[in-house]
Amino acid sequence: MSQRRSLEQERAKAAWEFIAGYKDAHKTNKDEQGKMRSLALGAPAEIQMIGLGQALAFWRAKANKPSEKHHERFSDAISAWVKDRIKWSGNDPLLEWIVKTASTSDYRRATSETLSFIKWLKYFAEGEL
Repeated sequence: MSQRRSLEQERAKAAWEFIAGYKDAHKTNKDEQGKMRSLALGAPAEIQMIGLGQALAFWRAKANKPSEKHHERFSDAISAWVKDRIKWSGNDPLLEWIVKTASTSDYRRATSETLSFIKWLKYFAEGEL
């Protein structure tokens, strides 16, 4: 008999898989693990201070430096999760969808879902990285 998983369980599973994959990819590089941990821990406050769109744009800009690629991985994980949950049409990343298409209520919903997902990323990053 299969059990339906709660949304919180699905968030936790996706966050675990992302953090575990990042840890495995950087198992010998504690500096890279520390960068991702710091990003995950600070992301909720950053989003609440400047907004989801601005935070995503900032992380994309930071990812242009080779030593800051963790920003791109982090924003890609968020984009994939939120896209799956909100199910917008098209293939735009979250930032482009926010800028081009999203209504105010869509933006609020995306922000709320992002913060809920990051909560799990933060828990696992703190414990694993």
